Amino acid sequence: MFVIIAGGGRTSTFLARNLLKQDHNVRVIESRPKVLASLHKELPTEVIIEGNPLDLAILSQAGFDKAQVFVAVTTNDEENLVLCYIAREQYKINRTIARVNNPRNAWLFNEIFGVDVPVNHAEIMSSLIEEEMSLGDMMTLLKLRKGNYALVEEKIPPKAIAIGQAIKDLNLPEQCVLAAIFRKGEVVMPHGNTVFEVGDEVLAITDRDGAEQFQKVFSDLNTLNGKS
Repeated sequence: MFVIIAGGGRTSTFLARNLLKQDHNVRVIESRPKVLASLHKELPTEVIIEGNPLDLAILSQAGFDKAQVFVAVTTNDEENLVLCYIAREQYKINRTIARVNNPRNAWLFNEIFGVDVPVNHAEIMSSLIEEEMSLGDMMTLLKLRKGNYALVEEKIPPKAIAIGQAIKDLNLPEQCVLAAIFRKGEVVMPHGNTVFEVGDEVLAITDRDGAEQFQKVFSDLNTLNGKS
């Protein structure tokens, strides 16, 4: 399967690596120098397309005319919508997936705009709240349909390592991808510069090894050290 991903952040890197492991053909389009530097450390050079995904020449270079699946995970909702529309209407790509960054824009992510599957982290969080699920200690919320990954959750206590730190500075393993943060009744979409606060409830998709590191970062230091 040929998959093209627009946006080169942590989510797309994680997705690309897993697709490559399954022998899929993958291309990742990104223009930001710092993100590109990180991508080149994580992915084969031939996978990375350097340029603006809204540039039709870049889309052609990436192989849009041959792609079967397109994934838009840029940090800009308007860009994700435009890209999905182009993928569907101009290139007739069979399946499109788009990340919703701002929950207020979720209503736009539909088939009219060329989006088959919108990924709305806020909606996931809202569903959990409506079902009155516990948002206390770390727990596995659901197992993903394939593989060893699960959606896990942790409420940050007062003495956690993560407090006051940005996501980009925590050095979480690549197999641990933060999905959403619930803070004081609001849903926060996690980005590299997002700083954690006491009481934040953090959702992540991770495997067993990533879950162990996740728990260390977001648990009380005294508990980890065996103190009461």
